[in-house]
Amino acid sequence: MKKNIMLTMTSVQYVDKDRTETELITSGTIEKTADGLVVTYEESEATGFKGSKTTLTCDGNRIVDIRRTGANNSNLIIEPGTKHHCHYGTPFGDFTVGIYAHKIENTLSEQGGKLYLKYTVDINSSYISDNEIFLCI
Repeated sequence: MKKNIMLTMTSVQYVDKDRTETELITSGTIEKTADGLVVTYEESEATGFKGSKTTLTCDGNRIVDIRRTGANNSNLIIEPGTKHHCHYGTPFGDFTVGIYAHKIENTLSEQGGKLYLKYTVDINSSYISDNEIFLCI
């Protein structure tokens, strides 16, 4: 059964010595499915992806699938120790990125909890950034 939630998501991006942090506080839903725990929320102007919906499907600490649909479509797969080549859509165009996940810490349940992701992004094997996502429900 889907449950309405409030979530806080903080995204941190490190490029060389520069650190950029973005925080989103929004409503969404959480639901337990056969694929794992699913968190869904609408993007906003603040994230630059207004008109898109993001769905995170979490299978414990093993894998997180992040799908954005709507005005901008993306599919990022976060799986520690594995590099995935993923589709990333932006208002400026779409491209393929390499996602190498370092860590997933997942304490999410239908009652809430936290999710932490740490991963590196590259394009054509050229380093772009190190990233962290902190999700709290």
